[in-house]
Amino acid sequence: MFNNDVYTQYKENSVFTSSPEELTLMLYNGLIKFIMQAQKLLEENDISNAHTKIVKAQDIIRELRSTLNMKYELSNGIAQLYDYMYKRLVEANIKKDIEILDEILGFSKEFRDTWSQAMKIARIQGNNNYTQQIAK
Repeated sequence: MFNNDVYTQYKENSVFTSSPEELTLMLYNGLIKFIMQAQKLLEENDISNAHTKIVKAQDIIRELRSTLNMKYELSNGIAQLYDYMYKRLVEANIKKDIEILDEILGFSKEFRDTWSQAMKIARIQGNNNYTQQIAK
């Protein structure tokens, strides 16, 4: 029991102390985790728990969609991809289709990897800007 409480507290602290960029990365990682868990559960014919994991993945897609800043044209394209992913997750859940989950897993990994790379670039640019300001 104690170990579970410590882990829960650690997770809560990491969420509360993370930047918005890090929280988005956590969402992508959670999305990937739940899709992979659902695939495994479907392979084991554990339909009820697979359903739960797919619904959690759907919830993450909804959250990602709600965080988009629609002032930017790029956000419209991303919103359409999120809508597609959400609809396919619903279809995968109805049909209990591992192949659909695999398709959405691929999109999820691409989003996660792109986001991670963008964070690295922003961090480097931020450090360069900070260094330039100090040098003045």
